[in-house]
Amino acid sequence: MFNYPIKLEYDEETGSYVASCRDLPLFNSVGDSVDEALLESIDGLVTAIAIEIDKRRPIPEASVLEAGEYIVSLPILVAMKVALHNAMIETGTRKVDLARRLGQKGPQIDRLLDVEHSSKVEVVELALHQLNRKLDIAVNTTLHH
Repeated sequence: MFNYPIKLEYDEETGSYVASCRDLPLFNSVGDSVDEALLESIDGLVTAIAIEIDKRRPIPEASVLEAGEYIVSLPILVAMKVALHNAMIETGTRKVDLARRLGQKGPQIDRLLDVEHSSKVEVVELALHQLNRKLDIAVNTTLHH
């Protein structure tokens, strides 16, 4: 769902790998090696998503991996916040409505949706529950390239 395909292109001029993501046009990242570019891509994804959330646009689910692409996963808390943001859009729930349901104030909801703020997982989970969303987590073995 939030494991995004990242394309890397080697830039001869700079000797760097430039990363792009077709699902998130605002995303950009770069690294001196494939591993560094993929690691930096996590921050790039979070930044692009933060901009989209600020603009109140829905965050797309990840597309299917194509040949030559790598998968970069969002940190779990960021994925939860994206799901909350999307659920609010889908249900037409305003921040003030969610704050009322959770017994919180507006600024607390702003932080709950801030992908760079370290919210408590259980609070985000409760907010998702208020919007009739259930969290499922899977742990998989990773393959190193």
